[in-house]
Amino acid sequence: MENEELDLVVFKDEEDNEITMEVLDYFFYEGEEYAMLTEYDPNSACNACKIEDCSSCEHSEKVDVTFMKVVPVGEDEEEFLPIDEKLSNILLNMINSAEDEEDE
Repeated sequence: MENEELDLVVFKDEEDNEITMEVLDYFFYEGEEYAMLTEYDPNSACNACKIEDCSSCEHSEKVDVTFMKVVPVGEDEEEFLPIDEKLSNILLNMINSAEDEEDE
């Protein structure tokens, strides 16, 4: 496997705890940019799989993903904004459909 640099983003929850998320992919939907993220665990080999369903690797575990809207802020920065559950489900179905088409 290639040694790729991880795209990590750190968020703070309501209790000011830091949560590190790995960006798995960026994509556009209806003219808006979104990111697919998963919670980063440096001890989990599945963070390197880069797919939601890890069944094609030796780990065979499901990776939870979160979708967020990506909004440019300034010249070199971006902000990640939460989206509603309905849109999240639409994006998940879109990603799964694209993966199914690739498998055929």
